[in-house]
Amino acid sequence: MDKTNVKVYFSAAADEFPIDDFTETLGIQPTRTYKKGDAIIRPHNPNVISTGVHHRLHSCWELGTEYEESCDINDQLYKILNYMEDKIGKLTQLKREYDLIYNFIIVIQVENNETPAMYLESKFINFASSIDAEVDFDLYIYS
Repeated sequence: MDKTNVKVYFSAAADEFPIDDFTETLGIQPTRTYKKGDAIIRPHNPNVISTGVHHRLHSCWELGTEYEESCDINDQLYKILNYMEDKIGKLTQLKREYDLIYNFIIVIQVENNETPAMYLESKFINFASSIDAEVDFDLYIYS
C-alpha cells in the first residue's frame, strides 16, 4: 500500500436484535453482520500469543465500503449515505424499537504523510443528527 486509503461504514448495534428484520425493513443488504456470542476469528499471527477464543459482546449490522485510495473522506462517506438518506423514518423506528446505537466509522490509513480532506458537510451532519448517529474516526499513520 503506497497511497492513502479510506474505508467508511455505518453500524447498527445492540445487545441483541433481529438482524434479518432490520435488513428486510431497510431493504438494504449489509456488507457484514454478526450476533452476540459469535466467535471472533482472527488471522494467524505468529507474533501474537492467543489467549483463547473470543466472542462478540453485541449484535451488529454494517454497511460499508472497502478500503479505497482517496483524497477526501466524503467520497466514501457519500457512497454509504446515498443508500440510506431516504430511510430516515425506518431508521428512527428501528432505533426506537430495538434500542440501537448508530455509528458512522471513518477509517483512514495514511501513507507518505498524504492525509485526505477530513470535513463533514452539512448534508451528512443533518442526516446523522436526524437518526441520532455518532461519528468515529480511526486514523492509522504508516509513513
